[in-house]
Amino acid sequence: MKKWWKGPVKTEPNFENLLMILKHKKPSRPTLFEFFLNDPLYEFLAGTPIVPDMDKYEYCRILCKAFRNAGYDYATIHVMSFGFPAKQRSHEKTVSLNEGFVITNWEEFEKYQWQNPKESDYDFLDKLGKEIPAGMKLIIPCPGGVLENLITLTGYDNICYLLADNPSLIKSICDAIGSRLVKHCQLVLQHESVGAIIGNDDRGFKTQPMLSPEAMRKYIIPWHKKIVEIIHQAGKPAIMHSCGNLELLMDDIINVIKYDGKHSYEDTILPVESFYSKYGRKIAVLGGIDVDFIVRSTPEEIYKRSSKMLEIASDFGSYALGTGNSVPEYIPWDNYFAMISAAVESRQ
Repeated sequence: MKKWWKGPVKTEPNFENLLMILKHKKPSRPTLFEFFLNDPLYEFLAGTPIVPDMDKYEYCRILCKAFRNAGYDYATIHVMSFGFPAKQRSHEKTVSLNEGFVITNWEEFEKYQWQNPKESDYDFLDKLGKEIPAGMKLIIPCPGGVLENLITLTGYDNICYLLADNPSLIKSICDAIGSRLVKHCQLVLQHESVGAIIGNDDRGFKTQPMLSPEAMRKYIIPWHKKIVEIIHQAGKPAIMHSCGNLELLMDDIINVIKYDGKHSYEDTILPVESFYSKYGRKIAVLGGIDVDFIVRSTPEEIYKRSSKMLEIASDFGSYALGTGNSVPEYIPWDNYFAMISAAVESRQ
């Protein structure tokens, strides 16, 4: 039986490869992209245990080492001290979109304790940047996007009612979220170690966007446009992570917001191969090997599909290999290693 994990990738990371992909060009060698892995896999890849109540900085160091050893040119690191807290939501089997909300009227809006990004810790990004290899960068996800945080604070059902009954409250909540996300990005971009920002905001169900295209264009898209403008002004690329069927919004994503790359794909919506054929010359395609496919298939089948996807993109580029969403703990390790082997085996 083939041994899919052959130890830490020997060659040093080079973030320029991902930059080339985000510019819709061909990288110097096959390149990986993943939003995040999982703690047991981080431990294995880094060779360091993750313990309860671990110092946040030490945890980030483990993530950086894990990403580097697996063959990535970056590590995704969250600024954990800033966000939009609400009541606890159940995570037993799934996450409800109608639990934990805290704002459904003007009184609750006025009472909500909005966090100020300026009061959060961003200096650790410089400290971390001095420890990672010279060719490696940090990619910083936003703490959710405008729509995700709107749902967290208000509840999905409540949003649907408020769009009809109190649209000015919806706008005020979106503006309060969006303005703080813009400031967050401005603070992140001051640090040389940062190579890109992910605007992560799940905007769709299996068949359509979570709100009508008209509502998205009125309340959500303008803030994404401002966020991407801020990132581009700093000379950095902006990556979009969004689950769901966004076909009705792709023109907005490419031509209005102007994201450089898109992440998150499902075969039941549109296989990554088809998305690449349709949009690959307009927006970089990141990841895409369906998580369900990776769970249910053999390592050999996963390796074959991953290699084929790299072959499809070999002439034009604009593609980095990875899963359609992330690497949860229930993905067998051999299946994950079979996927990344298609990109890193030549570097071993």
